[in-house]
Amino acid sequence: MGAASPPETRIRRIRSRVLDLPLPAEFRPAWGRNEIQHSFHVTLIEVETVGGVVGITAAEAGREAAVSVDRFVTPHLIGQDAARPESLIGVMRDAEILGSPVYCVEIALWDIAGKIAGLPVYKMWGAATDRVAAYCATGEVRSAERRVEDCRRIVAEGFKAVKLRFHSDDPRDDIRVVEAIRLDLGDRLAILVDANQAGVLPGLGGHRQWTFPIAMDVALELERLGVTWLEEPLPRHDYAGLRRLRDRIHTLQLAGGENNHGMHEFRLLIEEGCYDVLQPDAVLSEGVYQLRKVAALAEAAGLLIAPHTWTHGIGLLANLHLAASIPNHSWFEFPHEPPGWPSTALSQMLVSKPWIDGDGYLNVPERPGFGFELDEELIEHHTVATYG
Repeated sequence: MGAASPPETRIRRIRSRVLDLPLPAEFRPAWGRNEIQHSFHVTLIEVETVGGVVGITAAEAGREAAVSVDRFVTPHLIGQDAARPESLIGVMRDAEILGSPVYCVEIALWDIAGKIAGLPVYKMWGAATDRVAAYCATGEVRSAERRVEDCRRIVAEGFKAVKLRFHSDDPRDDIRVVEAIRLDLGDRLAILVDANQAGVLPGLGGHRQWTFPIAMDVALELERLGVTWLEEPLPRHDYAGLRRLRDRIHTLQLAGGENNHGMHEFRLLIEEGCYDVLQPDAVLSEGVYQLRKVAALAEAAGLLIAPHTWTHGIGLLANLHLAASIPNHSWFEFPHEPPGWPSTALSQMLVSKPWIDGDGYLNVPERPGFGFELDEELIEHHTVATYG
């Protein structure tokens, strides 16, 4: 039998607060056809130990996530040792059978472990680096003229890469945006493209799924234009189609995985040869430490990891620690689409808003745990429900 756990690290309470956070202007997400967004929901989750250490995390969802935590997670974690996250991950996996995914809870447990150890989490995990190159992730469909203006600003802000959304009715219109940026900025900005074809969105006006020939034609055009990667060109479980597409291109990388759940799905993506770049999210895809195991499998297969981060500031920082702890990280997603969704909107629940340094990198916080510092006044003002 193992040694008894210190009483002060046992979990005494889990509290969830549902937040409705405003955006500074209308945001028209490319992946939600005809949708106009004015705010977004986050469920802030705090796991408190008997000794008073509080681990923080958040779900990219509203009351459904809070109910899932309250019903399917809290009863199984109360009294357990928070400093033993690996022994508790099964609770989060099983919770998805009955409720919404709550893999994000593992972030809070590692936040506690880091605070107890007095170390930032990425250093507990080996610290491959202390900063990661960020790309500016845009989120709307805009004209070529406006995107050129955007990209001039993005370069001036210090970014070395941008991600564009391909959601026009005719993909040739999207390709013309890339051509315009290349003509204006040359190679000063690496270009990534996201088609968001892995799931059922965009939705409100009807989902328009790419066929394999469309994906192939777009991929060849992007390769001609020197684009770095094409993200989610086909449904997330179309392993054969993704592999066939990857086999027919040369310099263009295929990226995806944000809509896949569980280590077993990522193992399949690797074994089937679907992607060059895997994009799991520590909030959505699997436990944050479990994704380090996915990263190890990817490293052995010669693949890169570029976490999806478009959830909230807490998720962004958790994924930053993950990326900085592994040797095979790629560009790091940094959502920033003013005026509707500037980076400050994503991280408004944090006192310190992450931003790139002069070289276009995100530096990992050095505070113990994940380094979350909550803006309690703002959180209190925008809380719409509390559980636990």
